[in-house]
Amino acid sequence: MVNEKPIIAVPMGDAAGIGPEIVAKLAANGFLERYAKPIILGDQRVLELGKRIAKVDFDYHVATDMREAVAHDGLTLVDTQSLDTADLKIGVISGVNGKEQGDRLVDCIGYCNEGLIEGFCFAPLNKAAMKKGGYDFPSEHELFAHYYGIKEHYGEMNVMEGLWNIRVTSHIPLCEVSKNINEERIMDAVTLGYNTLKRVGIDQPVVAVAALNPHGGDNGTCGREEIDIIQPAMALAKEKGMPLIGPFPSDTLFIRAFNEKFDGVVTMYHDQGQIAIKLKGFAHCVTVSAGLPHAITTPAHGTAYDIAGKGICKTSTFEDAYKIAAKMAITDRSIKVR
Repeated sequence: MVNEKPIIAVPMGDAAGIGPEIVAKLAANGFLERYAKPIILGDQRVLELGKRIAKVDFDYHVATDMREAVAHDGLTLVDTQSLDTADLKIGVISGVNGKEQGDRLVDCIGYCNEGLIEGFCFAPLNKAAMKKGGYDFPSEHELFAHYYGIKEHYGEMNVMEGLWNIRVTSHIPLCEVSKNINEERIMDAVTLGYNTLKRVGIDQPVVAVAALNPHGGDNGTCGREEIDIIQPAMALAKEKGMPLIGPFPSDTLFIRAFNEKFDGVVTMYHDQGQIAIKLKGFAHCVTVSAGLPHAITTPAHGTAYDIAGKGICKTSTFEDAYKIAAKMAITDRSIKVR
């Protein structure tokens, strides 16, 4: 890539949600061009709708394909002509919109693999809509892995104010968490976390591990996972050059994480980390698809159907996600040069 700034695609997400208006606001104030060469991806009618809702205006070039967009200087839209806003119902789950969301993500993977773009930051999706639209995956992360042909060592990480969270288990019922925790899964999460932290420029990450049980198991009297599984996995990680601290009870872990400036936290299940991070700063929580060949990020919040179409959505989380995507893409570029 000859551009100093990375080329980042910006799919507009669920057209019935706040995605189009977020993208329009950030295109209008120049934010997208500040950190990368942005290429908005989707139907021009959706972008124009986003402009009307956000009450903003800006100029952009309309390209018929990604190669034309990459060659053009300045803000560009690849017009897919794939979603007619005349039939769009704001705030309503739709299989048509869900198919559009999935199609654009698959497009981005293809563009990344062709070397046309260096990553993408997508506006909020709706998983139920995507499933109705034919993309029947637990989340977009499994969709990405499927289309990349990756079967392991990938997953979701969340970032808030510089603190990264990786989970050993994710989208499974709480009653199944304990039986899905083992040394191999913990090592996978730890390795993925370390590799991703280094990918954003942290050479020696400080990573803490959460206990599973109340009070960290109380020396085995309130559960033995810490003794039988978590601590042996931590010892193995140290042997492999990934020293960890903990395991700490989850009710105090994030107090320490924010006060002591840890770089990352490995949690045992979804809400163990999500509740703490979103409570601390919901307006700045970013989701990163870790372990994939290219930089892929999105806001951790959803489509906000309740406020979609009102023009009142905030853009702070998308801003954080976009900056992380750009930083990861630049780091990936430097690694390839080496």
